[in-house]
Amino acid sequence: MKNKISHKLNELQATAICGNDISSSCLYVSALTIGHAGQYAWISLLIVAFVLFLFRRIYGEVVGALPLNGGAYNVLLNTSSKRVASIAAVLTVLSYMATAVISATEAMHYLETIFSGLNIHIATIVVLVIFTGLSIIGIGESAMVAVFIFIFHLISLSLLVLVSIFFLFSNGMETFHLNWEVPTTTHSIFYILFLGFSAAMLGISGFESSANFVEEQKNGVFPKTLRNMWAIVSFFNPVIAILLIAIIPMTQIGDHQESLLSYLGHTTGGSWLSWLISIDAVMVLCGAVLTSFVGVSGLLKRMTLDRILTNFFLKENKRGSSYRIIISFFILCVSVFLVTEGALEALAGVYTFSFLAVMCLFGIGNLLLKIKRKRLPRPERAKGISVVVAIAFVVMAFYGNVVLNKEAFTTFIKYLIPAIIFVIIMLNRSAIIQISLDALEYFYKPIRRIVIISNRYLQKMQRKINAQEFVFFTKGDDVAILNKVMQYVQQNETTRNLKIVNVLHESNGNEDLKKDLKVLDRAYPEINIQFIEIKGVFGPDLIDDLSREWNIPKNFMFIGSPGDKFPYKVADLGGVRLIM
Repeated sequence: MKNKISHKLNELQATAICGNDISSSCLYVSALTIGHAGQYAWISLLIVAFVLFLFRRIYGEVVGALPLNGGAYNVLLNTSSKRVASIAAVLTVLSYMATAVISATEAMHYLETIFSGLNIHIATIVVLVIFTGLSIIGIGESAMVAVFIFIFHLISLSLLVLVSIFFLFSNGMETFHLNWEVPTTTHSIFYILFLGFSAAMLGISGFESSANFVEEQKNGVFPKTLRNMWAIVSFFNPVIAILLIAIIPMTQIGDHQESLLSYLGHTTGGSWLSWLISIDAVMVLCGAVLTSFVGVSGLLKRMTLDRILTNFFLKENKRGSSYRIIISFFILCVSVFLVTEGALEALAGVYTFSFLAVMCLFGIGNLLLKIKRKRLPRPERAKGISVVVAIAFVVMAFYGNVVLNKEAFTTFIKYLIPAIIFVIIMLNRSAIIQISLDALEYFYKPIRRIVIISNRYLQKMQRKINAQEFVFFTKGDDVAILNKVMQYVQQNETTRNLKIVNVLHESNGNEDLKKDLKVLDRAYPEINIQFIEIKGVFGPDLIDDLSREWNIPKNFMFIGSPGDKFPYKVADLGGVRLIM
C-alpha cells in the first residue's frame, strides 16, 4: 500500500502530463485559427478560453463527486447506462489513439527541419516504442520526463513571447495595421468568428486527460491541474495569435503554417530561437504522446474492472503498470499508422470529432449527475445554465468542423462504427455465447441423431465383416509355412477369426503343430486362431459338410498347393482357394 501512495502525482507532475498535450496546441492552433478567422483569430481563441473556463467547474464537480479514472466514461457509467458510457469510452480511446499518432508524426516533421533526410515513418514508430517503455516503467518515472518537457516548453514559449514583444517595440506596429486592414471574405464577422472558434477548439484537446488518471493524483491536485491548463491556454494561445498578426504579414502566414512558431522565432530572434522552438516542438509533441498512453491506461483499466474488457488486461508489473493495456494500445497506434500510411488528414478527423464528442458527453454527464445524484457530495458545483452554455459551444464547434472538413467527419465515422461494434460485442458477449450455444444445440440435435444411428450401423457392419470366419486346411505344415498363411490373411482379408483345420488319419499326431500355433497366436494377437482336428479323409465331401455346418462359403476356405499325388482337381473342391 505504501508503494502505491509513494507514486501519487503532485500538482506539477499531474499538470505536466496533461499539460503537454493541451499546451502543445500553441504550435498549430494559432495558425489554424488565423487561417479561418484572419485578424480576428485572437477573439476566437478568447472565446475558447471562456468555454474552457466553464468546463473547469464542470469537470471539477464531476470528478470531485466521482474521483475515479475514466473521465466521461466514469460519469456516464454512474448516471446512465454502461452502453452509453462505453460510447464515451470508445470516443476517448479514439481521441487518444489519434493524438498519439499525430503528435508523434508531427514531432518527427519538426525534427526533420533540424535533421534533414530523417525517415518519418520509422522515427514515428521509434517514438511510440520509447513512450510505451516509459509508460510500462511506471507513471512516476513517466511524470519526471513529462515535467522536464513541460518546463522546457513553458520557458521556450515565454522566451518567444518576450522576444516578439521586444521586436514589436523595436520595429513598430506597421505590420499589425496592414494585417488588420486586410479585407475579410463576403461572410459576416460572426460567421468568420464561428469558423475560427470551431478550429480553435482543437487547442483545448488534452483538457479531459487529467480526469482519466485522477486516481494516480494526490488529494486536491485534480482541480489545480484544470486551473493550470486553463491559465496556460488562455494566455499563450491568444497572445501568440496577436503577435503573429502584428509581426508576420498575412500573406506569409499560410506559407509557414506547419511550423509557424518556428518561423516567428526566426523572424524576431534569428536562427537560434527558430531552432529552440523546433526542439521544443519535438519535445512537447512527444510529451503529448506520453499523455495519451497515461490517459488511455487509466481509462482501459477502469473499463476492464467494469468487465467491458476481459480480465487479461488487468495484469500488472512490479511497478503497478498495466503493461498489457499499454502494449495493446501501442499495437493499435502502430497498426493505424501503418494502415493510414501516416496520412494526418485521416487521423485528424478521428482526433477532432472524438475529442469534441467526449467534451459534449462530459457536459451531459454533469447534467445527469445533478438530476440523478443530487445528494452525492462534491467540492464544487457548476451552475446548470453554464453547463448548458458550455455544451452548446461544443456542439457549435462540432458542427463547425463538419462544415470545415466533411471528409474528416466521414473518416471519423469509419473509425467509430467498428469500435462501437466491438464494444457492443464485448458488452453482450454472454448473450452472444448463449445464442451460439442454442444455435449449435438446435443444429446439433438432428445431426447427433444421424451420427448415432450411422455410428451404430457402421459398427454393426464392421463387426459383421470382422466376424466372418476363414478356414485353412493344413497337412501339418511347419511354422514358416503357417506364418506365411497368417501374413496372407492379415494383408488380404478383413477378419478376426481363422480356423486352422487338420484332417487326421489314425496314425497322425499334431503336438508340434499345436506348439507352432501357440507361437503364431502370440505373434498375431488381432486374429483369433482356432485349431480344429477332424478325423476323416480330406476331399470335396468333407469340404461340403464343413461349409454347411459352419456356414462358411467355400471361397473363404484355403489350402496350400496340392502335390502330384493329390487325388482331386482343384475345381472339384468347389471354389477353395490356393494361397501357397
